[in-house]
Amino acid sequence: MKHQNDLGSDPVLRLILRLAIPTMLAQLVSVLYSIVDRMYIGNIPDIGTVALAGVGVCGPIVTLLSSFASLVGLGGSPNMAMRMGEGNEKEAQRVLNNGFLLLLILSGALTTLFLLLREPLLMWFGASETTFPYANSYLTIYTAGTFFALMATGMNSFLICQGRSGLGMATVLVGAVLNIILDPVFIYIFHLDVAGAAIATVLSQMASCAFVLLSLRQRSMPIRLGWGGFSWRVMRRVMAFGLSPFLIIASDSVLLIVLNAMLQKYGGPGEGDVLVTCATIVQSYMCIITMPMGGITGGSQPAVSFNYGAGRTDRVKRAVQCVCGICLVFTVLMTVFTYTASPLFVRLFTSDAVLAARSVKYIKIFTLAIIPLAVQYALVDETTAMGHLRLALFCSMFRKTTFLVCTIALPMLVAAEAAFWAEPICDVICSATTLILCLRFFPRILRGRSIEVRECAESAAGKR
Repeated sequence: MKHQNDLGSDPVLRLILRLAIPTMLAQLVSVLYSIVDRMYIGNIPDIGTVALAGVGVCGPIVTLLSSFASLVGLGGSPNMAMRMGEGNEKEAQRVLNNGFLLLLILSGALTTLFLLLREPLLMWFGASETTFPYANSYLTIYTAGTFFALMATGMNSFLICQGRSGLGMATVLVGAVLNIILDPVFIYIFHLDVAGAAIATVLSQMASCAFVLLSLRQRSMPIRLGWGGFSWRVMRRVMAFGLSPFLIIASDSVLLIVLNAMLQKYGGPGEGDVLVTCATIVQSYMCIITMPMGGITGGSQPAVSFNYGAGRTDRVKRAVQCVCGICLVFTVLMTVFTYTASPLFVRLFTSDAVLAARSVKYIKIFTLAIIPLAVQYALVDETTAMGHLRLALFCSMFRKTTFLVCTIALPMLVAAEAAFWAEPICDVICSATTLILCLRFFPRILRGRSIEVRECAESAAGKR
């Protein structure tokens, strides 16, 4: 595999595969951060089930924190790729430097805010008196390492958008492998239980952070990380581009928090904790679908952004088609995996036969419509890559709103466990809506860009 991809001239399908597959694998490996923690925690003698429920309450809050890395990384990288496509390397470096500064500011602010508010947040978001001590221990330690988490994830997008998808995958692998090694050491050998899992995660994120920053400082990088050229205009544009993926991830976190809260409320004492434990396993499984798929669509964005900036709309159209196709193949394979191997996945988290059977049942319900979801992910992310944020944001927020309504209404009208049906209902309705809107607006978007580029070229020729 080539170390550097030519975003403007490589064959489109091969280019998308070279960008998407390493990023997909990197995202799949990154899921191990949470899955390995939960797997080891769920098997701690005597306290495993309760501790797993406590960490499950933390899961959406941790994702909410990481969504700020997407605000900068997935907002800055399409901007940077467009500037590179235009041949404006000076402006591309300004985007990179301003992205770094934004992550620095956000990590300081979020660490302070979440450490101060963690106790009431956990109780509001589904913790019980039984699970709170475990949730509080995990979240306190994890939040203290927010700087490393945001830098590792956010700055990695700037590596990938320069065609260095292999380095992007290596960044995630460094942290994930270290986390797998350190988890049993801190949990079982040092007997730190939930706190040990959090410490292992923070140390792993430190290693990923160091790797990505050193990579961006290499002389061989097309655009190197530096200091200076800071501009509120550039930062505002980065955040405008990143708003859609940020809201997608942040609202996902909020929706999972609502799911946990509704399960706890309508499940009642005892049953509520069991349902939250099942939801933790279900969410872990869903992550091995949505995060790699997000890696496919996010990893492909540089190709779309670069060619859109260069006015190569034929390549943009072909790239979007390839991304949709890859996502559909991936979700078909994961559907087969769900109905054949999900019991084995659940057994990694618990040896309780009743809990395992219920978790497998809920996984099959939750993932019932992941094939239509492939279209939603691909079209929203590639629309964002072209800078058409309002369309992407509408499609994304329509899905979140539908999910929220279903998550609140179904437990009230039926039973607590009916909340798991919110996901497939939402996926069918919203994927169809997104497809219809994009089929209508994509031809206009591409025609408009072709006209812009032609007029700019004619204006430049006239001045000469």
